[in-house]
Amino acid sequence: MKILPALLLMLPLTAYAEWGDFDIEFEADKPWVELSAQLPATPKAENLVEFNVSSAARHRHFVDTASISVGEDKVVRYTVVIEAAGGAKNVSFEGMRCETAERRLYAYGHSDGSWSKARKSDWEGIKLRSLLSYHKALYEDHFCPDGINVRNVTEAVRNLRQARR
Repeated sequence: MKILPALLLMLPLTAYAEWGDFDIEFEADKPWVELSAQLPATPKAENLVEFNVSSAARHRHFVDTASISVGEDKVVRYTVVIEAAGGAKNVSFEGMRCETAERRLYAYGHSDGSWSKARKSDWEGIKLRSLLSYHKALYEDHFCPDGINVRNVTEAVRNLRQARR
């Protein structure tokens, strides 16, 4: 008679073992959907944090910390400012997917504070072997350390600021 209560206690566990991973498997089969991105404000000097690309890079690279967002679609969005050695500045609003090591260019910034949509804005693989790829530096050191998405803006900004020390 003592065996019967033990069997009754095991039935719910058996049912859980069969159905416990159902939700996880079902979620994994859903296609990824990108959320729409809102263009950020024009970068301000006090929000720019410089990051190192490599010793071979001649330009200076900055991320506007006020523009960083981590969406529910797990895309890290940010504005990059690149100052060329000759003084020219390039501003772009971009996104990065840690899960697939891809990046996307959304828009270019202009000196008057306006944005223009990028003509070619498809998701592209990040060149992880290039010493001059600022995307590689952002992916490996700041937004996707060890290939894992930062959880929130605070973590992304902390990674950028800690690297400067």
